[in-house]
Amino acid sequence: MNEKKYLKWYNKVGYGSGDIAGNVVYAFLSSFVMIFLSDTVGLNTGIVGTLIMFSKLFDGITDIFFGSMIDKTKSRMGKARPWMFGAYFGCAAMIIAIFAIPADLGDFAKYAWFFIAYTALNAVFYTANNIAYSALTALITKNGSERVQMGSIRFMFAFGTSLLIRAVTVDAVKALGGGAAGWRTVAIIYAVIGLVVNTISVFSVKEIPAEELDETHSNKEMETVEKYKLKDAAKMLVSNKYYLIICGIYVLTQIFTATLNMGIYFMKYILGDESLLGTFALAINIPLICGLIVTPILVKRFGGMYKINLAGYIIATIARGLVVASAYMGSLPLMLVFSGVASIGMSPLQGDLNALIAEASDYTFHTKRKRIDGTMYSCTSLGVKIGGGIGTALAGWLLAASGFVANAAVQSQSTINMLYVMYLWIPMIINFIITILLSKLKVEQANARLLKEGQSIS
Repeated sequence: MNEKKYLKWYNKVGYGSGDIAGNVVYAFLSSFVMIFLSDTVGLNTGIVGTLIMFSKLFDGITDIFFGSMIDKTKSRMGKARPWMFGAYFGCAAMIIAIFAIPADLGDFAKYAWFFIAYTALNAVFYTANNIAYSALTALITKNGSERVQMGSIRFMFAFGTSLLIRAVTVDAVKALGGGAAGWRTVAIIYAVIGLVVNTISVFSVKEIPAEELDETHSNKEMETVEKYKLKDAAKMLVSNKYYLIICGIYVLTQIFTATLNMGIYFMKYILGDESLLGTFALAINIPLICGLIVTPILVKRFGGMYKINLAGYIIATIARGLVVASAYMGSLPLMLVFSGVASIGMSPLQGDLNALIAEASDYTFHTKRKRIDGTMYSCTSLGVKIGGGIGTALAGWLLAASGFVANAAVQSQSTINMLYVMYLWIPMIINFIITILLSKLKVEQANARLLKEGQSIS
């Protein structure tokens, strides 16, 4: 029996374009905030890393809170869309604020300005926007194939935007006058683009009525669905082992991305040309986008997401090892080639991760008879922020510990060694750990078994 289709092509594209808005904030921030603060504002990377870590304490509180608030929202726009729309205005304001630290402030005031703006962006506005955006995967369609397609389209936009951000930002800053003024102008441009695209994405889809979302379940089953408090939602998340695995994968992928984003230091101080960041972005993101295009086909061909995700990350781990070997050989072409191969291997998981979260949310419903889609999708924002925060903070600490000196013509050998560890070794190790976690992520099989048995388990 064919599943009902809920979306037209323009709904899928419109939804996916929302990640353009997300990444003109996130990719810009994660790729360039550290080098902006160290080489332009003159702040210490170790202190910045510590502030980022403290900021994560607030993030950990707000993720589940906003997820629960989305679950309880009732409006003409639905549950998630009002939050996605309204929160982005704060995202735009805060990304400008971070890259507009007044030059005449003292160092303490500069650190305080950064901490307040960074925390408001991540703990409040980006959280609300990102959780709502991710939750729409489960709220605008019940069709499994459409969910995978949405994830692939979404991440094609995400990585395409990241590619452009990394490829053009350095030159754009120079073209707009360089220094603090150049960074501020670029931040304003990205914020405006984000506002426009986010609005288009919000109004390109509609949420399914709540009664239709659960119409596949019997009235007797639905009688067991009760209202729940925030602490109850947290307990349900912790009791769902698949949620915990996915959340762990999210954290690790963001640490991976954050350390890889320190590549601008690797390009500037080891390869001698920071513009090479754009070249590596092309080598990484173009294969990734190509892989995302075929992910829905592969998922259908292999009868699910498990096999293709696991096989892909085995390939990615081996390829990242070859990137390390190529770097020590001094071969830039081989580094680029194997970076691309690794990206192809990583692409299936990037494309279907939202669909896996929807599966985990369904698992909670099957076992607990409670629908907590918004809270479940808090793992996307939680993972992005905690993983990205840990990765960025770790990079700052490691740079400071290595004796890094901003804008030095020649860095110390300890700093050179540390840049190799950050840009090469850490990403490879993280890919290996993710591969192990993916081998345990059999949520599709669990849901199929529960549906077949027609009974709940504890």
